[in-house]
Amino acid sequence: MGAILGVIFHAIGGFGAGSFYIPFKQVKSWSWESSWFILGLSAWLVVPLVTAWFTIPDLWQVLTTADASVRGWTYFFGLLWGIGGLTFGLSMRYLGVSLGMTIALGLCTAFGTLIPPIFKGTFTELLQTNSGIITLSGILICLIGIAVVGYAGAQKEKETKSVTDDEFNLSKGLIVATLSGLLSACFAFGLEAGSPIADLAFSKGASDLFKNNAVLVWILWGGMTTNGIYCLYLNRKNQTAGDYNNANTPLSKNYLWAALGGLTWYLQFFFYGMGTTFLGENLEFASWSIHMAFIIFFSNLWGILYKEWVGASRKTMWVLALGLTIVMVSILMIGLANTITH
Repeated sequence: MGAILGVIFHAIGGFGAGSFYIPFKQVKSWSWESSWFILGLSAWLVVPLVTAWFTIPDLWQVLTTADASVRGWTYFFGLLWGIGGLTFGLSMRYLGVSLGMTIALGLCTAFGTLIPPIFKGTFTELLQTNSGIITLSGILICLIGIAVVGYAGAQKEKETKSVTDDEFNLSKGLIVATLSGLLSACFAFGLEAGSPIADLAFSKGASDLFKNNAVLVWILWGGMTTNGIYCLYLNRKNQTAGDYNNANTPLSKNYLWAALGGLTWYLQFFFYGMGTTFLGENLEFASWSIHMAFIIFFSNLWGILYKEWVGASRKTMWVLALGLTIVMVSILMIGLANTITH
């Protein structure tokens, strides 16, 4: 039952990550950097602190008394994760939205899932249990499904001609997507590095379900640092700092929609922490794979709903459906693997 709840929580988190751009698109007459900065303040600064305040007893003590090296590494991985988010946009520029998103998230899935057990030296142990073998098989199937979705995206780009020859650059795109995938996976590494902070929160009386909220604060501070500096740099470079008080734009609605987009984004982290708890310590590494798979699944469903696939052939749509089905099968495999005792 715990594994099933873990998958459900990851599904809610994946829905948040795959849906945050819906309210974000309602921001009008602002530059991207201004909109993204307000979203970031909400997603990576305000909401994490408020959530942690209500779920972690003695929050400030937990955040400041953990070992300095633990806090440093957790924040550092947050910085790298923030850079990964910025390079994510470049991968879509060179490869197109569908292909770029799928390749970047696919690589992020592989890196974020496999590197932690390899780094801890527990990877070979997974090959000695039925649950571990099923989990690794599910991850492999997940990557196959992501590749199929990526192929559908590539076909869609060709058929709709949404990427010009001048923009499309396969070699640059693959390099940037690899960098984005590796750095974005640092979020999973940050959770691993910050586990002593979660343990401290638990010792102070935090629920096992919410203890990771304290770790999220340090990780997301790192992400806010890199994204905030970049957005403010663009504000200065593009002379768009006036967006924040421009009376000729719908200021109240823009702040509201951007903040709502940030809240929706944060849901992925909140429920990700809950999902890892229910999956169990032995197969906690599989959480990242499930999380990424749900993001890909829901983001593509939103793409269909918003008619981003208009112009694609029926064959391409069947390939997309096949890829999403494979992804869902892999999720079920990984989730059910934890019900096997050996």
